[in-house]
Amino acid sequence: MTDKLYSLFLIGLLFCTATFAMPNLESSTPAKPAPDKSAPSSKYYEVRIYYPTPGKYAEIVDRFRQYTTKIFEKHGMENIGYWTPTDTSRKELIYILAYPSKEARDASWKAFGSDPEWKAVVAKTEANGKLVDHVDQIFMTEADISPKIKVSQKSPERTFELRTYTATPGKLPNLLTRFRDHTIKLFSKHGMTNVAYWVTQEKDPNTQPKLVYILAHPSEAEGKAHFEEFRKDPKWIAAKDASEKEAGGSLTTKVESVYMKPTDYSPIK
Repeated sequence: MTDKLYSLFLIGLLFCTATFAMPNLESSTPAKPAPDKSAPSSKYYEVRIYYPTPGKYAEIVDRFRQYTTKIFEKHGMENIGYWTPTDTSRKELIYILAYPSKEARDASWKAFGSDPEWKAVVAKTEANGKLVDHVDQIFMTEADISPKIKVSQKSPERTFELRTYTATPGKLPNLLTRFRDHTIKLFSKHGMTNVAYWVTQEKDPNTQPKLVYILAHPSEAEGKAHFEEFRKDPKWIAAKDASEKEAGGSLTTKVESVYMKPTDYSPIK
């Protein structure tokens, strides 16, 4: 073997040795994790709507201000928000509580109902008659499309909108997908703040859950104006048409909306 050939042989041998010795960067370097998306909270939520007896509206709102919210906290209930409808003909107090679980919820209410402090409050405030005619309850868990629910107060004070969607039978997954992929982003684009999204927990296992969510607006008028802009957005029209074509029809059978103002003692404002 000539000196030239021998030199080439050594160069090739060194190259091969180096190649085999080099680590496989593609397999040894950890892949970058996907962007973090917080899992939905495991908390159990309850919307409670109080309908006062005639003439007792201000008194029931004030009882919560002075006593009830504090006794709730004493028994492990988390005050999320308290609102009254902007339509003053609707004499309602709407509020949301959170609990660690359904079992914790039941235990807390049992303890609350038997608390001597609460019984004394009832005796004092209802000396001239009952304050509450009846109560509606909606039980919920956090939807996986919901932003992290933050109990915060903004200035100036905001107007809130409670929206409830009854999905076409069997179409709730399609509706949630449309919100996940399109609606929530378009709400933000049009100046609406996504506060929270929930799915109801129905007593009857044959009843399809509903989608319940809250938006925040600078005012009711601006909220309605922003919604009109949203409805006319070509991106929304295209997303709506595509989702309904895929599902074979409309994804909802009923949409309910209530504009609300936070009470002065609401944790969310």
